[in-house]
Amino acid sequence: MKANYKFSNLCGTVYRQGNIVFTSDGNTVFSPVGNRVSAFDLVNNKSWTFPFENRKNIAAIALSPDSNVLVSVDEDGRALLVNVRRGVVLHHHNFKKPVKAIKFSPDGKYIAVSHDSHIQVWRTPNHLIREFAPFNLHRTYTGHHDEVMSIEWAPDSKSFLTASRDMTARLFTLDPLEGFRPKTFAGHRDVVIDAYFSSDCKTIYTVSRDGAVFTWKAKATDAESDTDEDEEPVASTSSSPGHVSDVIARTRWGVHKRNYFQQANTKVVCSTFHRPSNLLIVGFSTGVFGLWEMPAFSNIHTLSISQEKISSVAINPSGEWLAFGARKLGQLLVWEWQSESYVLKQQGHYFDMNTLAYAPDGQNVATGGDDGKVKVWNTVSGFCFVTFSEHSAAISAVDFAKQGQVLFSASLDGTVRAFDLIRYRNFRTFTSPTPVQFSCLAVDPSGEVVAAGSSDSFEVFLWSVQTGKLLDVLAGHDGPVSSLAFSPTGNLLASGSWDKTVRVWNVYARSHNVEPYQLSADALALAYRPDGKEIAVSTLDGQIMFFDVDQGKQTSVIEGRRDISGGRKADDRVTAANNSSSKYFNSLAYSADGQCLLAGGNSKYVVLYDVRDGVLVKKFQVSQNLSLDGTEEFLDSRRVTEAGNADLIDDRDGSDAEDRADSSLPGVARGDASKRRWRQEARTKCVRFAPTGRAWAAASTEGLLVYALDAALAFDPLDLDMELTPQAVLRVLAGGAHLTALVMAFRLGERPLVRRVYEAVPRADVRLVARQLPVVYLAQMLRFVAEHLEKSPHLEFDLLWVNALLHAHGRHLRDRSGEYASVFRLVQKGLLDAEQSVNRLCDENSSTLSYLIDQSRVVQDADVNMGDDLS
Repeated sequence: MKANYKFSNLCGTVYRQGNIVFTSDGNTVFSPVGNRVSAFDLVNNKSWTFPFENRKNIAAIALSPDSNVLVSVDEDGRALLVNVRRGVVLHHHNFKKPVKAIKFSPDGKYIAVSHDSHIQVWRTPNHLIREFAPFNLHRTYTGHHDEVMSIEWAPDSKSFLTASRDMTARLFTLDPLEGFRPKTFAGHRDVVIDAYFSSDCKTIYTVSRDGAVFTWKAKATDAESDTDEDEEPVASTSSSPGHVSDVIARTRWGVHKRNYFQQANTKVVCSTFHRPSNLLIVGFSTGVFGLWEMPAFSNIHTLSISQEKISSVAINPSGEWLAFGARKLGQLLVWEWQSESYVLKQQGHYFDMNTLAYAPDGQNVATGGDDGKVKVWNTVSGFCFVTFSEHSAAISAVDFAKQGQVLFSASLDGTVRAFDLIRYRNFRTFTSPTPVQFSCLAVDPSGEVVAAGSSDSFEVFLWSVQTGKLLDVLAGHDGPVSSLAFSPTGNLLASGSWDKTVRVWNVYARSHNVEPYQLSADALALAYRPDGKEIAVSTLDGQIMFFDVDQGKQTSVIEGRRDISGGRKADDRVTAANNSSSKYFNSLAYSADGQCLLAGGNSKYVVLYDVRDGVLVKKFQVSQNLSLDGTEEFLDSRRVTEAGNADLIDDRDGSDAEDRADSSLPGVARGDASKRRWRQEARTKCVRFAPTGRAWAAASTEGLLVYALDAALAFDPLDLDMELTPQAVLRVLAGGAHLTALVMAFRLGERPLVRRVYEAVPRADVRLVARQLPVVYLAQMLRFVAEHLEKSPHLEFDLLWVNALLHAHGRHLRDRSGEYASVFRLVQKGLLDAEQSVNRLCDENSSTLSYLIDQSRVVQDADVNMGDDLS
């Protein structure tokens, strides 16, 4: 079992805070998710998350005009300069103050950064060469009396506009000009959110928070000098007229027109401007956005897209797509305003994500959260494609039936629900005779019986999925039932409870008298080994105990207190080493081959154990985010004051009265409003292995974290000699010895080389090569073909290989089905993907062909009618 799992994707979160940006081609949108950045490809319908992490939650991001360099700045002003194509951090930089706005110049040579009431302009570091001090300060610009809110460059990169909390906007030039003083645009009665240049730079627009838009143009005569602008001396215009910045700088600006949005009890939160089409897009605090055409200020479009205020808005270079982020809901929307349709509409769980389950084929992942919603995510695209919101309380457990077409969920609202994943509907609701809260769930291998454990009555309820009727109630526990699991092979149901026992029930036997397994502490989680012969149980004292099901006795124990412990919270009175609140596992998962056990808990760590030897194989830290509680081992003594820890002070951006006001009716708001904690904890609530064994996922505070095997580290030094080189493999391949070349490529473990040899095998020789392939390389070969099937257009060739391998080695695979379980699931996933793609293609083509045939008939009928008329 390999342990080289690397961070692969973050699915459960699509937007947290900060600004959204489009790439230069307009097809991909970058969104900050906590201390990471996710990319959403709107054309290919895929999403991925960059592997780098900022120290804290990201406050602002900026993308260079060529989309090669990304700068992400966290809440403290610490920045990372990232190569976008490689996803690699090139440089670290500390701006030493919180950054509200950061913007690349249109020529990509400079980066303008807000620095409280100042603006700093830095030369852009070269992303192709390594430099000792890459960030070189060009100039610092002063003049504002309060925090700068936004920066907007002129098209020629020679000047820029800034908007500030001091209710003014200012115009600065990049380099000093003789006789020029920075222009001030005053007259607004509230904070100026943004300022923009028109496409010809002869007009400037300023937008304030109270809903006013001022249009500024050049003063025609001195008679108009009573406008709301600081008096500026008229500078000579002796500079070359070809420079736009010179024209901008020499112009005496005055208010040409004042317009107002006329939205009652509403504030402007964010805006953006598309120069080529003169479109002004504005997001309001009520979740409404609008499009206005400037300078006429004619309203083109207004729409309510969210229940909460829109935090960020962006428009792609072509002006067709608008991207919106709503911070409070964690929502990301991309809207095509001309056709009035959604290109993308994604939202994570409103509160914490509690549980997750992989579908048997590994295609989908279901998650349940404290917001009472069940979401299903596609593992390939990373998008949520269905949300079930029938539950009225937090989801405690989700599980798939073995066929993968039915999803079950248990909730604290006292119901267990079954969802049809073909028609996307809730077709069964299971309840107990008296209302109880369900804390765990299990589905038997046939999918006919579903069981749920209660935290109130300490009982286990069993229902028939076909009829929806209650079959049995298993009583015997003296404490809340914390976890349930059906045996993968038989009729046994294991239940763990806080009464320090585990019971194994034969659910179809007449008598339910069972001898409980005694534990050293409360049982928190249990898992069956895939062969059904062993149970792993985690307890409150940090142990993982293993029981042989047939003999009914304990076989081994793992002491995990030291492995899982880590992270001190801001209000902890003891050190992380002495704190018992995080020294236990609340979720366990076996790997597909049963050799490894994955465990997670109320800690920043997820640990992987070797079951046979009982040793720690690897420790994964799921988050480095210092904005979360419990990611630091030791508290920073510089943050401890006489009044206590400064980290406990809620200094979030909630200074506006409307942000603090709670307008909801009593009893309608979800969540515990009495909580005094506002910082989220770094913790893992559920971990699960993918059925293919190539990945595992964790439901954490950050979202749904997916870790996958790193294919680049698959080098195996065994059976190597001096003559085995890539050049030697290519020589053998050129000689026509395809089997030898394939074995040599597998020994080297280089994926591009294996792919080259694989695709060079003639179709006629596939069956012969598959038959002669050594059994040692069979698992690698099947896994490679399955992965190739997902990404390659050579569908028939891949299907030919799968057929040949299964025919030639079917008996060997059947005898060792447990060993090859993860490979089988990977192949099944690839085949299902191909089947769905072909089905979709056929459906689309049949419709197109029907349309063409119909049109040809229309043309023929028209020709016949014309001939009749002529005759």
